[in-house]
Amino acid sequence: MNYDIIIIGAGPSGLTAGIYAARAKAKVLIVNEGSVGGQMVLTHQIENYPGVESISGYQLSKIMRKQAKTFGCDIKTGVELTKISLEGDVKSIEIDSKETFTAKSIIIASGGRSRSLNVKGENEFKGRGISYCATCDGDFYQNMEIIVVGGGNSALEEAVSLTKYASKVTIIHQFDHFQGYQHAIDEAKANPKINFLLESKIVEFLGTEKVEKVKVENLKTGEINEMSIAGVFIFIGYVPQTERFKGIIELNQWGEIIVDENLQTNQKGVFAAGDARVTRTRQITTAVADGTVAALRAVDFINQK
Repeated sequence: MNYDIIIIGAGPSGLTAGIYAARAKAKVLIVNEGSVGGQMVLTHQIENYPGVESISGYQLSKIMRKQAKTFGCDIKTGVELTKISLEGDVKSIEIDSKETFTAKSIIIASGGRSRSLNVKGENEFKGRGISYCATCDGDFYQNMEIIVVGGGNSALEEAVSLTKYASKVTIIHQFDHFQGYQHAIDEAKANPKINFLLESKIVEFLGTEKVEKVKVENLKTGEINEMSIAGVFIFIGYVPQTERFKGIIELNQWGEIIVDENLQTNQKGVFAAGDARVTRTRQITTAVADGTVAALRAVDFINQK
C-alpha cells in the first residue's frame, strides 16, 4: 500500500507528527513495534504539560492516538519492522515479514530508552517507584527518602534537583569516584540532604504494589543489605532506539540521528523527531514540538516533489 508519509514510532513525537501531517491532507501510516505512547506511558502522572493540570502518561497517549486516528492516520502497533529502505524517491518498510508499505517521506520517531540496571524487580516496578525522570516524578516524593543511581552529571544534577522534594537523597554509585564535572560533584557534596553510597550497586527491588525496599551490595566486601525506600531514580545513561538505522542514516557516536535545522537526515525526505535525534532536552513537550516540525517539513518536501 502507498502512503505519502510513514512515521516509525508512536510516542508523543510520532503521534504529533501524524496529527499534523494528516491535517495537512497527507495520507499517513504510523507503525510502532510496541504499544502506543513510548516512554510517556511509564509516567504515572504528568503535571508539566501546558494546558493540562494533571494527567497520566497512559491517558495522554490514548488522547493523542484518538486525535491521530480522527484526522485519518492509519496506525499499526505491536508489529515487527523487518525491512527498511530509505534511499531514493520511494521509501519502503516491511512489517512482520509479509506486508510492504511505500511512502514519499519517512519520519523516524523511534524514541529511546533510559539505560536499565537489568536487575531483579526493575521491570516489575517501572513507573511504580522506579523512575528515570526527576522532572516528571520528583514532586511525588515530598518529604520522603529516595535513591538516585549513577555517578555522571545527570545523576548528580538530578539528585540536587530532587532535594527540593525529598527529605533525603542517597546516591548509589558502583565506583569510588564520580564521572561528572567537578562543579556538579561539589554541588552534590555540599547539599546536606544528599548522602553517598559508593562502590555499591542495587541487586534487587522489593515491594508489593510499588517499590518498598532495595537490596544493595557492597562491591568491596560482597555484603548485601536491605534499604527501605520510597522511590528510586536511575540515571546511568540513555539509549536511542536507532540500531536498525546504522549504516543507512548518519548517527553520532552515541547512536543519535544527526539532523539539520529542518530535522531532515542525510537521506532526502527522511526526517527524525523526538528522543531518537541529537538533542540535549528530552521531554514530552520537546518531542511534540519535534513532531510538529518534522511533519510540516515532510509535507513541504512532498509538495515540492
